[in-house]
Amino acid sequence: MEKKNIIELKNITVSFDGEKVLDKLNLSIQDGAFVTFLGRSGCGKTTTLRVIAGFLQPDEGDVFFGDQRVNDVPPYKRPVNTIFQRYALFPHLNVFENIAFGLRVKGAKKEEIEGKVREMLKLVNLEGMEKRKVTNLSGGQQQRVAIARALINRPKVLLLDEPLSALDAKLRKDMQVELRRIQRETGITFIFVTHDQEEALSMSDVVVVMENGQIQQIGSPVDIYNEPKNAFVADFIGESNIIDGIMNRDDTVTFAGHTFVCVDEGFEHNEPVDVVIRPEDVDVVAPGEGMITGLITQATFKGDYYELIVEVKGFKWMVQTTDAYEEGQQIGIVLVPDSIHVMHKSEFSGLYGDYSTFSDEEDVVPPEEE
Repeated sequence: MEKKNIIELKNITVSFDGEKVLDKLNLSIQDGAFVTFLGRSGCGKTTTLRVIAGFLQPDEGDVFFGDQRVNDVPPYKRPVNTIFQRYALFPHLNVFENIAFGLRVKGAKKEEIEGKVREMLKLVNLEGMEKRKVTNLSGGQQQRVAIARALINRPKVLLLDEPLSALDAKLRKDMQVELRRIQRETGITFIFVTHDQEEALSMSDVVVVMENGQIQQIGSPVDIYNEPKNAFVADFIGESNIIDGIMNRDDTVTFAGHTFVCVDEGFEHNEPVDVVIRPEDVDVVAPGEGMITGLITQATFKGDYYELIVEVKGFKWMVQTTDAYEEGQQIGIVLVPDSIHVMHKSEFSGLYGDYSTFSDEEDVVPPEEE
C-alpha cells in the first residue's frame, strides 16, 4: 500500500536581505521515510528544515502537514522535534532527566515517565547509564541522549540539522548506522540535513539534492548516483567525468572523437548534451585496443586501486583501475553502453567534470549557517 505524504511544501520562497534563499520550492515527503537534504553550504537545505519546523515563515508558499496548512502554527504545536548541530542538553541534569524532560513538561505520571525513559534508553543503547552526568559522556553518547529526548514524545517527524558534524570519522559512521536503525525501528519520518554525499547515500530512502535555493533532483540513492539529472548532481554525488557530446539519435552519442552506443533515448537528433562517465566504469586496455586513447598525467596509488588522471583530446578524465600504471603511459579506454549516461544541457554545463585542476585533498566544508 502506498504511503501518504506527511509533509508538503508548495511554492516556498524565502529571501534574506533581498536575496532569495529558497525559490518556489516544491516538495512532498512520505510518512515513515528517511529523507536527506543534501547540498553545499548556503544551498537552502537548513532554511527548508527551519520552514518545516516553524522557526521561519516563508515569504510565499504553503506548508502542509497532512491536509492541514500550518504556516501560522508555532513550532511547539507542530508534530515535530529537532536535533541541532549542538545537542543543547541540560548540563545540570543526568541522562535520565534529560530524556524525561519533555514528559515532565507535559505533566506525565511517574510510572509513564519511568517506562518511556527505559524504552528510550534501550532504543539508543544507553541502558545502565541513566544516572550519569551528560557532561561526562562522549560525543556519540551525548548524541544518543539528544535522540532519545527528541523521540520520547513520539513526534511524527524528527528533523536533524547536521547532527553528526562534530563527531570524528569512525564515530560518525557508527552513528549513521545507529540513526538508520532507530528510524526503521520507530517508523518515524526522519528529515536529515548534510553536505556529506556518502552520508546521504548510505542512510537515506530518498535524497533531495539542492543548489541555488532549488531542488536539482529527488530520488533514491541508487537513482541519484546512476541517473543524475544535470552536471551539478553528477559532480556533487561522487566523482564524474562530464564531457561535451552530441546525441546523434536514440542510443547513439558522439564525444571525445568517437561515436558510442548508449542506452539513452528521448533526445533531439544532433542535440548537444553532457555525457557522464564514472571513473570506476572505465575499462583500461592497451592503447591500440581502446575506443579512444589517452595519456596518463597523474597516477596515485589508493590502496585497493589506482587513480589516474588521463588526458583525452585536451580534456582530463579521472579513471580508477586495479592495475598499476605510471605517469607518461598511453592507455586505451573502452566504454560499454551501460557506463555512458547522457544528460540534457543545463545552467551547470561546462562548470564541472574536467580534472585539469584536480586535487585529491578532501575539501573541508564548514557547518552550514543559513
